[in-house]
Amino acid sequence: MTRLKAMGFATAVAVAFGVGSAWVGTRAPASGALAAAALPPAERRAVADIGFQDERGRAHRLSEFRGRVVLLNLWATWCPPCRKEMPSLDRLQSMLGGPDFEVVAVAVDRGGVEAVKRFYREIGIRFLRAWADPAESAGSRLGTIAVPTTLLVDRRGREVGRSIGPAQWDGPEALAKIRAAIGEPASEGARRG
Repeated sequence: MTRLKAMGFATAVAVAFGVGSAWVGTRAPASGALAAAALPPAERRAVADIGFQDERGRAHRLSEFRGRVVLLNLWATWCPPCRKEMPSLDRLQSMLGGPDFEVVAVAVDRGGVEAVKRFYREIGIRFLRAWADPAESAGSRLGTIAVPTTLLVDRRGREVGRSIGPAQWDGPEALAKIRAAIGEPASEGARRG
């Protein structure tokens, strides 16, 4: 088994048993949500241009968000850890959402957008848009092994890092990483003055 597969398997087991989540953005994963540093721009890879539906069933693609930093969360309405972290994603969207940043929480759920809208009503989600992937293809295209999995995507559509398992997205550690990504220049090699 390759080292990367072994790390992924260990992370999946840890998440399944409630040990916690890991932010994978460096060569070695760290324990705890968002504990490791983000990938430097030169080491980032393009994120697959996944497709999903909005609350009206219209097709969208991740590439439509280029130019903005995206926190892409793959989750399911039937997943208890996903349900637990959703309020923090909603608060994050209310705090930072706008022209430079958006939380895109895509339910990989056969129930589609209707299941997402029902769930949002049940727990009082007010700021997140309802996105769904009823074909459940996004996870395989992104190489995920469990839900929830969250990717921080830069303005150019490249992965900054990912978290496997639930996290407190409106906490100080997560906010610092996301704000840093929002503050990065859009062009590679450009420096902030």
